[in-house]
Amino acid sequence: MRQIVLDTETTGIDPKEGHRIIEIGCVEVVNRRLTGNHFHVYINPGRHIEQEAIDVHGITNEYLSDKPVFADVAEDFIQFIRGAQLVIHNAPFDVGFMDHEFGMEPKTRSVRTADICDVLDSLTLARQKHPGQKNNLDALCKRYGIDNSHRTLHGALLDAEILADVYLMMTGGQKALNLSGQGNGDDTGQADAVRRVQRTTNKLKVIQASADEITQHEARLDIVEKSAGNCLWRSATSD
Repeated sequence: MRQIVLDTETTGIDPKEGHRIIEIGCVEVVNRRLTGNHFHVYINPGRHIEQEAIDVHGITNEYLSDKPVFADVAEDFIQFIRGAQLVIHNAPFDVGFMDHEFGMEPKTRSVRTADICDVLDSLTLARQKHPGQKNNLDALCKRYGIDNSHRTLHGALLDAEILADVYLMMTGGQKALNLSGQGNGDDTGQADAVRRVQRTTNKLKVIQASADEITQHEARLDIVEKSAGNCLWRSATSD
């Protein structure tokens, strides 16, 4: 199964107000393995970025002034995600912006994200697994022991890489565990693919108590019976 873990950064929070995508970050996961393939691009939105957004991601208008517009990267982006399952944290936000961008360009005006990809919202999944708890990316990193100390600002590619680690841990971690150290060419990622250790059991050596040890044991039981009025050991062994 091919999955694309995706994140975006934008000029603001609502595409209906004309806000646009300024960064796209994607990492590829195939059969629950990070492949190292990624798609990453900064985009000139052709409009002003709100200061509140800059405070979140640190991307300025000046930095994007010489970057390509969405129309220049749309085809490569679509080809990278086509046919995959997108894994997105709070998917309606990113998908809403993607559909808005596709609808603004003549070449992609008929494209909708749902028509080219399945979408899995990892935030919905986290809320199902951890109801009543914080389920933002930072909270999930802490919960699953994932180091995100280098995440001082939001960034689409960095957040996609972190989310990929979170998603794989949240959905079961490493499923195929080959304890023999040898691959068999059949890495299905299913729980029944786990190789189990075959342990040979030798007959245990039985050491009998000596006569002196038995005498000491009985003397200890006499003390217990005298002080408690009853000795559970003798009651159990006499049944």
